[in-house]
Amino acid sequence: MAESDEQSMPMTGSESRESRTDDQDLEETLSTGQLFLELFRVIILAIIIIIPVRTFLFQPFFVSGSSMEPNFEDGQYLVISEFGYKTTDAVMGIPMGFTVRPYKDLHREDVAVFEFSKDPETYYIKRVIALPGESIEIKRGRVIIYNEVQPQGFMLDESGYLARSAMLSLQDMPKVTLKADEYFLMGDNRQHSHDSRSFGPVKQEKITGRVLLRAWPVTEAKMF
Repeated sequence: MAESDEQSMPMTGSESRESRTDDQDLEETLSTGQLFLELFRVIILAIIIIIPVRTFLFQPFFVSGSSMEPNFEDGQYLVISEFGYKTTDAVMGIPMGFTVRPYKDLHREDVAVFEFSKDPETYYIKRVIALPGESIEIKRGRVIIYNEVQPQGFMLDESGYLARSAMLSLQDMPKVTLKADEYFLMGDNRQHSHDSRSFGPVKQEKITGRVLLRAWPVTEAKMF
């Protein structure tokens, strides 16, 4: 068998170091590329998740003002559940070509956020007092509700969220009958609240959502 003319020569120390350096540079390039690819994937995934969540499920909300004191105070950070309550036809201002309509009803004593009809950029937070189809009036500081179950009317028990002094400070209001798509909402701080007593019932289509969580301050965090 013929012997090969090629001979194997041992690598010098400098050549070995250069080879290792080239390998390290290649590994670093691959690692950097993989890092950017992974970061890109995370960003895309976050967009895919966050946009629907922010559009259809939850929204952050900061309390501004004193109309819901002492239960919700100025500067508190809330999370609003929009799922099933909000009417929307756009995502981030882009028309979807269809309208998602509410299919959930608010319940009495729920705390809701809604768009003020006279200023679409303004949102209010108030408590649901009377439901669609009901009638409501205020007599001698007490809220009276009339509905199909109790057509003779009943005094609303608000002791769970109002101090007795706040109840007795209410001014009389003549009976108001709500339409099938209207709610009557009031602030807990009745003496300092601009609500349905002044601007009338709130249409369901103006409801943004229901308060789900008080997230800040942490010491007062609470689910609703």
